[in-house]
Amino acid sequence: MTNHDRPETQSHPRATRRRQALTHSNSTTSKTARMVDLDGLNAHLGYLIRRAQIWIFQDFIRTLATVKIRPAQYSVLTVIDANPGLTQMSLSKALGIERARLVHLLDGLEARRFVERRPSASDRRSHSLHLTAKGGTALAGIKALAQEHEQHLAERVGRKNRQQLLRLLAVFASG
Repeated sequence: MTNHDRPETQSHPRATRRRQALTHSNSTTSKTARMVDLDGLNAHLGYLIRRAQIWIFQDFIRTLATVKIRPAQYSVLTVIDANPGLTQMSLSKALGIERARLVHLLDGLEARRFVERRPSASDRRSHSLHLTAKGGTALAGIKALAQEHEQHLAERVGRKNRQQLLRLLAVFASG
C-alpha cells in the first residue's frame, strides 16, 4: 500500500493538532510558535529542567560575556579556589566533568594564566591545581557577575521559589 492508498486519519485529534501546528510553523511570529503541540512534554520533569538549563546557560553566558567565562569554567575556578592543591581527578569527580574535557578546560584557563598545575607533593603522577594571582583577581570580578546572573534567576522565578528550587535540586548534586 502506498502513501496515496492509505486512508487519512483525520479523526485522531493529535494528528489534527500536528497538521494545524505544521501549517502555522512556517510563520516566524512568536504567537504561532506557541501553537506547537508538545504532547505532554510540559508534564515531564526532565524536559522542563533541560529548558531551564538552556535559559540559565544563555543568561550566564550573556551576563559574563565581558569576561568570556562559560559555566563549566566558572565551576572549575570556583572549586579550585575553595580547594587549593586539588588534583585533576578529584576535580573531575567533584564536578562530573569527563577527564578529557577537564584537561581541555584547564588548558584554556592555564593559557589565560588563571590556573596553574603544579607537581603533586604526594603523587608524582598527578598535578595539584592552584589559582594564580591573576586568576584570583579575575575570579573576584567573575563572582560579582555570577551574582548578577543569580539575581536574574531570582527575578525569573521569585526569591522564595529560587530557595525552594535550590533545596529540591540539591538531591541531584550529591550524586
